[in-house]
Amino acid sequence: MASRWRRRRMCVLVAEMPMPAALRRVDARGAIVETNARPALGDRVSLSHPEAGTIDARVDAVTLDAVSLRFACSERSVAFALAAIAADMSRPA
Repeated sequence: MASRWRRRRMCVLVAEMPMPAALRRVDARGAIVETNARPALGDRVSLSHPEAGTIDARVDAVTLDAVSLRFACSERSVAFALAAIAADMSRPA
């Protein structure tokens, strides 16, 4: 759940080619990113965050302005989500 302290961190979504993506929501099970990339449902992609690192994902949904990603829920996905959230919380306004 996003709260007012959350800011949208710029990431890179790598599908067929790297594309900028703004992190809208993230948790241990997945993320929603705003991007112009339009990978197909089920495609394997990776999401690179400047502080949290890179994680592999599958495309779960595609809308006009965003892509929903599904992570394999694991210690790695929990660490990625926590690092991404912590980085957003500590970023200066």
